[in-house]
Amino acid sequence: MEVDMRKHQAIRDVVHAGLSALRVQGRQIWGDDRYSLYEIVVRLMVGVGDLARVTRDGTVDAQRRVRTPPTDEQAHELKKELGNIVFSTIRWIDDLGFDVLECLDLAIEAQEKFAKSGRPR
Repeated sequence: MEVDMRKHQAIRDVVHAGLSALRVQGRQIWGDDRYSLYEIVVRLMVGVGDLARVTRDGTVDAQRRVRTPPTDEQAHELKKELGNIVFSTIRWIDDLGFDVLECLDLAIEAQEKFAKSGRPR
């Protein structure tokens, strides 16, 4: 089975509807204020910092680079922070006046190209 929202209109429509609903829900929370690119980058880095904090506090042994199973509290924090990045990114795309599906199309294409390149990550 292949799923590709760039090729399958029914999937694309469902994805668009879901992302649009999240955009509307976000506007209900944040209001109509729009962030600039500078403000977005600062906030994104806060999210990355929050992920680093959770990691530093025990899910990864930085010296040995061995992942230990997160505690329930750490898993909750990781889920929350990753969700914050996803939810906020939908808002930030809208703040900048971009189309979320176009951004996803470009990201999917870039990920496919990188995966096929064989370069290590």
